[in-house]
Amino acid sequence: MKIATIIGARPQFIKAAAVSRAIVKYNQSIQSRQSDKIRDHIGTTISEIVVHTGQHYDGQMSAVFFKELDIPEPHYNLGVGSGSHGRQTGRMLELIEQVLIKEQPDWVLVYGDTNSTLAGALAAAKLHIRVAHIEAGLRSFNRIMPEEVNRVLADHLSDLLLCPSRTAVNNLSSEGITRGVHIVGDVMADSLTYAVEGATNHSGVLRRYKLVKGKYLLATIHRPENTDHSRRLREIMDALNSLSETVVFPVHPRTLKMIKEINGKFLPHVRLIEPTGYLDMVALEESARMILTDSGGVQKEAYWLRVPCVTLRDETEWIETVQTGWNVLTGPNKERIVQAVGTYTKPDSHPPLYADGYTASRCLSILMNEFIQRKL
Repeated sequence: MKIATIIGARPQFIKAAAVSRAIVKYNQSIQSRQSDKIRDHIGTTISEIVVHTGQHYDGQMSAVFFKELDIPEPHYNLGVGSGSHGRQTGRMLELIEQVLIKEQPDWVLVYGDTNSTLAGALAAAKLHIRVAHIEAGLRSFNRIMPEEVNRVLADHLSDLLLCPSRTAVNNLSSEGITRGVHIVGDVMADSLTYAVEGATNHSGVLRRYKLVKGKYLLATIHRPENTDHSRRLREIMDALNSLSETVVFPVHPRTLKMIKEINGKFLPHVRLIEPTGYLDMVALEESARMILTDSGGVQKEAYWLRVPCVTLRDETEWIETVQTGWNVLTGPNKERIVQAVGTYTKPDSHPPLYADGYTASRCLSILMNEFIQRKL
C-alpha cells in the first residue's frame, strides 16, 4: 500500500511524524510475521511518499522538525513558499497533481486545516484518489478564518475522516457526513510524548535564556486574524506589556513583520526570541507558568502538559479544553487577557482528552483495513 503524505506547515510536521514512525513499526511487524493474513492478501508493506509543499520554508519552521522528530526526508519539496491564499493554494494544487499522477498512491493523507491540506485533498479528489483527513471534523464556526474554509472543504472531499473527538464527529454529522467517520484521537499527543523525552534529554533552551521553571509566561501569536489586523495585534501587545511577569515570545516571521509595520514596541519584560525547534518549544511549554497563544496545537499541548492556557481568540476548535477549565478564551482584549493571567486558578481535575498515545497506529489500521477490503 502506498500513501502520499501532504505536509507544509509546522503543525503538520508534528502530526505526520507520529504516523511515519507508526509506518516503520508496522513494516517491521509485517516483515517478522511471514504468515500474517495481511501479508498473504497484499504481499507488501506500507510505502510512504512525503510531499512537502514548502508552505513553511524557514529552517526553524521546517527543516529542524524533520531532524528532531525523525520524519523521513521529503521525496518532493515543491518550494511553493509564501503568497496570497489563492496564489499559494493554486500553485500547490498544480504541483501536487503532478506528483500524484506520477506516484499513483492508494491513499493521500492530509492533516489539519492549512492551504496544503486543501490543495492535497482537492488534487487527489479530482484524480479519484482516496483521501484520508487526519484531524477531521473540527469547527470554529468562523468562516472569516481561512483555516475554517480549508477544513470544511477538506472534510467534504475526504473518504476517511479520522476525528480527534466525539464533538468532531457530531460536527460532521450535522453537515451530513457520516460515512468513513472514525474517532481515533489526536496524533499530536503521540508526538508530544515522543518529544517530551527528547526535550528533557537534549533541550538546553531554559539554560540558554536563563529561565526558571514556573517563573515565566510563554506567548505564541501567528494567526492572520490577529497578526493581519493592527488593532487586534496592538491590543495583544498592550496586554503583554501590561503583565508583571517575564513573557517569552518566540516570534513567528509573519508576526515580526507585522509588528515592525505598526512600529510596535515591547517593554523589557517581554523577551522576543527566534522561532524554536519542536524540542525547545516543548521544553518552554512544559516549564511555563501559563501559555498565551492563538495556536490550536499549542492549546492541546498545554492541556496535555497540565499548563494553564489563555487563548487569544474569540473561539476555539478545542472546546473541551475550555469546558474542563484549563483554557480561557479572551480574544485579543487587553483587559480580559490581563485579568485571566492574574486571576486564574487551576482546576482540581484533569480528564483525559483526545488521545491515549496510540492514535497513529489506529489511523494506519483503518487505512489498511479499508485498502484490504477494496482488494478482496
